[in-house]
Amino acid sequence: MLHRVRRPTASLCMVLLLVVNLVDCYHVTKMNAETVLSPPNGAPDMENIIGVTTKDGREIKFDQRAKVSLRDSTIVSTIDRQTVIIPVSQLQRVWIQTTDKARTTYAVIGITIGVLAVAAAIAIATKESCPFVYSWNGTEFVFDGEPYGGAITRGLERDDYSHLEQLRADSAGLYRLLVTNEVNETQYTNSMELMVIDHRPGARIEMDEWGNPHEVSSAVAPATARDQDGRDLVTWLSAADGKIWEPLPGINPASGVRQEITLTYPKPNGAKRASLVARAGTGMWGSHMIRELLQLRGGEVGAWYAAIDSDRSAQLSLRNWNIEQELYVLKLDVDEAGTWNTRGMLPGGGPFLTETRVVPLDISAVTGDSLRLRIRPPSGFWAMNSFEISYDDTAAPMSVTKVQPSTARTSDDRDVLGDLGAIDDRYYAMPTTGDRASVSFVAPPLKPGTERSIYLHTRGYYRLHLPESGPANQTALQRITTERDGAARMAAESFARRGIAGLSVGGRN
Repeated sequence: MLHRVRRPTASLCMVLLLVVNLVDCYHVTKMNAETVLSPPNGAPDMENIIGVTTKDGREIKFDQRAKVSLRDSTIVSTIDRQTVIIPVSQLQRVWIQTTDKARTTYAVIGITIGVLAVAAAIAIATKESCPFVYSWNGTEFVFDGEPYGGAITRGLERDDYSHLEQLRADSAGLYRLLVTNEVNETQYTNSMELMVIDHRPGARIEMDEWGNPHEVSSAVAPATARDQDGRDLVTWLSAADGKIWEPLPGINPASGVRQEITLTYPKPNGAKRASLVARAGTGMWGSHMIRELLQLRGGEVGAWYAAIDSDRSAQLSLRNWNIEQELYVLKLDVDEAGTWNTRGMLPGGGPFLTETRVVPLDISAVTGDSLRLRIRPPSGFWAMNSFEISYDDTAAPMSVTKVQPSTARTSDDRDVLGDLGAIDDRYYAMPTTGDRASVSFVAPPLKPGTERSIYLHTRGYYRLHLPESGPANQTALQRITTERDGAARMAAESFARRGIAGLSVGGRN
């Protein structure tokens, strides 16, 4: 298994070092996989390819600190000190460990090879995200959270719950976090607190989008999972691992811009409710499209922001459009006696550190001993890791302690504790790439006979740095507003114009 593979995608701004000087923020140069993996200027020493995932679903992890090189369209490294040679054409994803010794931070990131090969530069340089959260693991800060993805203006400000799997108390009994801005946007964090959950040993605790913890220890993988072409996806969608199904747009956008995936699970007799335990997030191309869609508004984007910030009806209209298009929220359809009915919604999130989310489902109308679930993600907008079903989501005993930050200081030694202590009109703003703050929390004593899971509850939003000039593209705006799958089709056309659809990995070509 690859290290920290629960995180199927991660900090693309760091991977920009791999394609440095090849493009600027608003220019795309077509490249092949070999060029990106071995750029003309050479990858910096801090970058280290630690493993790959192949198109047939094999996870390959190289020896620690092994040398990785590119020779004749192959990646060459070692496993157990034995040389391995893997053709680039067989790769689905490349895993990279990035370290910054000056800040004692590191991240493991995974990039789909089809996008990395040709479009990484645009996806990285114009990626849309939110703060990056690093947890102190006892030795160094590890990339561990990416809250409130998609909250692109104050009217969309939202709460987020990040599972801090790496967080450990230091010798002084403090939980320490590093919060950074590493992208071209201004980030506004309203509040931060830890949810410290002490539970029975061995229990699996996951969160829903409203911040309610669920014990889902007996969640089961799908018995079958197939796409519209009959492709077997069980290997890709069964477990939190390094196998991420991220279908890119096809060559011909007119032929269809959605996937259709049907999953089947065993169902206990008499079961009326179930919980989907899903690990999925925004795809790399979908992340980039946030900027493209906003830029359609030209100099009117400021007025659009103002409307979303102040007008409840404008917010609801945007929400309903997103649900219909399924770009950043995914409908969950349940087969009820041969009829598909939507019984839940899977929220999107940050494209680089996706979180597991629990979605309760009413299955009282499902007959027989099987549960069938259908999702229809637009190609390029979703990266999907696992879709499990739990029937044992009960009120399991657990203790939840909310812990407010005890200190919060920026890199230039400003005290911002008051900005993060409550949900109010005060924000910790990070307007510049490189802004960061150190935040600490006093660790409460562990309850006797329990194990601990820790979630970071944040609330905030961000604003992309856009030109905000020129006329709005009214024709395109009308198209994405009124045309069925208009935004997904526009995204596919944008993808195809760059000559990259032929490299689609994990989807139809």
